[in-house]
Amino acid sequence: MKATGVGIIGPGAWASVSHIPVIAASPAFELRAVSTSRRSSAEAAAAAYGVPGYDDHRRLLADPRVDMVVVAAPVAQHVELISAALEAGKIVYSEWPLANGLAEAERLVELARKAGVRTVVGLQGRYAPEVQHAADLVRDGYVGEVLGTTLVGSGMVWGAEVATHAQAYWFDNANGATPLTSAALHALDPLHVVLGEFDTVAANLVVGRKEATITEDGSRIPITAPDQVALIGTLASGAAASVFYRGGASRGDNLRWEINGTDGDLVLTSAWGNMQVAQLTLAGGRGTDTTATIIDVPASYSDGIATGLLSTPAQGVAGLYAQLARDLADGAHTVPDFAHALRRHRLIDAVERASATGVAQTPR
Repeated sequence: MKATGVGIIGPGAWASVSHIPVIAASPAFELRAVSTSRRSSAEAAAAAYGVPGYDDHRRLLADPRVDMVVVAAPVAQHVELISAALEAGKIVYSEWPLANGLAEAERLVELARKAGVRTVVGLQGRYAPEVQHAADLVRDGYVGEVLGTTLVGSGMVWGAEVATHAQAYWFDNANGATPLTSAALHALDPLHVVLGEFDTVAANLVVGRKEATITEDGSRIPITAPDQVALIGTLASGAAASVFYRGGASRGDNLRWEINGTDGDLVLTSAWGNMQVAQLTLAGGRGTDTTATIIDVPASYSDGIATGLLSTPAQGVAGLYAQLARDLADGAHTVPDFAHALRRHRLIDAVERASATGVAQTPR
């Protein structure tokens, strides 16, 4: 197959350490264009990556060499940018969250359905080799019947300080990039891949810190995004689930996920709390074992990921692209798409309703 031409809207800090090196390492994809909101940054990106740089996303969408558009701009811009990409008939890869709230997500899913184009959403945590191996171990009975799971993590951002005013949007709940919608959902998606979906969920969303400091000038900004996210519920299998995400970082464990069963236990840990970019360690014990010990993950779980991208923040993105390449070759649809993203937005909505009402909810 010829390479799929990719255009990136928003080739900033995240795309530069994820999409761009992954595309460069993959024979199935080729970077063809980038687009930013300013002429100066478009020219800088064009010079850095050796492709046309546009300061208007509509010019990128009109480029006939671009087959797939990656939307890596802030979530508040997603509706406008994704709608235009769908109208242009391109494959659309949206970073997570897909949209700012459930209503926007529903609108984008309907637009995608009408356009009849392939869609992708950047929930790449499921492609971590440790997560995929854990899923197979659970399926094959390593822990026996799953009794319950606990997941505790840190958002790493949303702490007491933020570097620049440009990053202050994280702290405003209205902007849609919060510990719940971002860090927690990036962890919940792999949890559901391994253990199944929530049947019911109760929640408590708390704004712990009320202000944050912008370190570039010492100014203070209010915090309205809940930085303490507590969920408890029952999975469709009947297993109990407890998830807690905090803003900022912990001096203790920044990521610990345990799966406990009748015959054994699995534990995934990382020094970094964002599962979608974390370097995970998988451990387990069963039967007469008295402790969990490291489980080596077979190299087959890294198939399609360039060696230089293993153990980097781009590893999960590389896994997603590798599976997308297989989907495009086979005509399959296995990677998370906009319909999948809508299910995750409905879970967010259920969590927010549960917290607001104090009543457990069933994700619609």
